[in-house]
Amino acid sequence: MLKKFQQLDFTYPKQHVYANLMLDMALEKKKKVDQFVSTILLPYPFVNEINKVMVFTENAEEIKIAEENGAAFAGGIELIQQILDDEISADFYIAVPEIITKLLPLKNKIRRKFPKASRNSLGRDIPKMLELFKAGHEYMVEEENCIETRIATLDMPNEQIVANLDAIIKDVCTYKPLSYGPFVQRLVIRSSTSEGLKLNLEPFLPKVEEAETEDVKEKEAAS
Repeated sequence: MLKKFQQLDFTYPKQHVYANLMLDMALEKKKKVDQFVSTILLPYPFVNEINKVMVFTENAEEIKIAEENGAAFAGGIELIQQILDDEISADFYIAVPEIITKLLPLKNKIRRKFPKASRNSLGRDIPKMLELFKAGHEYMVEEENCIETRIATLDMPNEQIVANLDAIIKDVCTYKPLSYGPFVQRLVIRSSTSEGLKLNLEPFLPKVEEAETEDVKEKEAAS
């Protein structure tokens, strides 16, 4: 339908497709899921530009590894003042654990992009982190319980658009246990120039039985 709208309105055929997800953030009692930011590798990337990633490490060998794997910048605390002075910047910042306490002066500057293990931007495997953040797609929860994010361009095949949407919803659902019920409550998609279309969520939501089966497999493997 979005493609038909585009043809009828003679609008740009490669415009972005957006997904709007409304979430149920409630947990037990008065607890809620904290707002979060996530970066994932989509099955069908739709952005040609490579994200600029800065790697923080004071180990010469790791700096070399970072540069060989496409880091825009790699180094230690000498980078801090350059960032504070707006001389250099990046789309994402990753770090090894040994240097993280020395980076605290940057916390207010780069805010939500400050390296964290929970966002997979703090760790030992520099090539793996670079692979994720150079080509990664970032989305975040805004206005307490809403995610609005690009998922594709309208000229992409339908199955690729659906695959990207499915990947994002599956990733979102990892932030709340399935035992509390469906995390995503409402799904609307639109293009840059169209009205929103409400979609049936059911095909995209992970099933509780599947999760329980996986848990059983993991426990059996562990034992």
